[in-house]
Amino acid sequence: MDITAVILAAGKSTRMKSALPKAIHPICGKPMTRYVVDACREAGVERIVVVVGYRADDVKAALGSDVSYAVQEEQLGTGHAAAQAMPLVESSQVVILPGDSPLVRPETIKKVISTHNETKAAATLLTAILEDPGSYGRIVRSSDGEVERIVEAKDASPEILEIKEVATSAYCFDTELLRESLAEIRSDNAQGEYYLTDTIGILRSKGYKISAFIAEDWCETVGINTRVELAEAVKILQRRILEQLMLDGVTIMSPETTFIDSGVSIGADTVVYPCTVIEGNTSIGVGCRIGPFTRIVDTAVGDGASVMASNIVGVRVVKGSAVGPFENASCGVCGEDG
Repeated sequence: MDITAVILAAGKSTRMKSALPKAIHPICGKPMTRYVVDACREAGVERIVVVVGYRADDVKAALGSDVSYAVQEEQLGTGHAAAQAMPLVESSQVVILPGDSPLVRPETIKKVISTHNETKAAATLLTAILEDPGSYGRIVRSSDGEVERIVEAKDASPEILEIKEVATSAYCFDTELLRESLAEIRSDNAQGEYYLTDTIGILRSKGYKISAFIAEDWCETVGINTRVELAEAVKILQRRILEQLMLDGVTIMSPETTFIDSGVSIGADTVVYPCTVIEGNTSIGVGCRIGPFTRIVDTAVGDGASVMASNIVGVRVVKGSAVGPFENASCGVCGEDG
């Protein structure tokens, strides 16, 4: 696939009220933007460029070395951020995604790319229909239904603010046409920033086709800007994690009171009882009994073992052994023969 993903993750997270860059706020054991990176990979996009800015070194350390990085020294808007990545883009097409949208699924990224290719568009947008569009940019279509432009909410008239179809900050572009249109955007708007959204109007004004794929589930497109939205994202991602484990043969007695990180592996026929938290680099074998009232972190639990009413961190639980109740262990070996 001749395509590169550019993920915009340079922001300071003002509304999060946090010293930690928004891109690396943890969600179910993984940095927020890492979900976007992994979704791109699962969609078949191998070349990934992450645009960093605020505390760039911390973001790089958290996201890992399997992606390339571009630096946005000053946060001058999404258009300016995308421009910083373009020298690293050598493919004929480029997907641009916000780093604060961890709910996007690989299947949705694939559909945006396939829509782009099928319609032979210069640019393809991922859009969503929202009952309360709030501060999202509105999709303005022409009389024939074609995408005409995106208008940011701060610059929109009352009539445009009535539109419920919104831009999600996710796109697929023809690379060379994106380069050309980025060079033409200006910062004469309410925010004094260079909007990536303005490239759509520029391309349209030159007669190029703009297409759109409307997200089947608008929740996938939500950006995380506050701790309230972060909690909602945790809830959705946690449900996905638990559902996949259950489909893989794990019994989870009370999904409402069970919290399991994204990197945890659990074997079939294991039963997880209520009020259990499993975090970090933890692996649990087949046929285990975990909980209730248990927290397990960075631990290997052998096949057939039981852990009840315990807090264990960084240990190995022996195959077939029983731990608890009220065990509190860190580092070493737990179990009847440990």
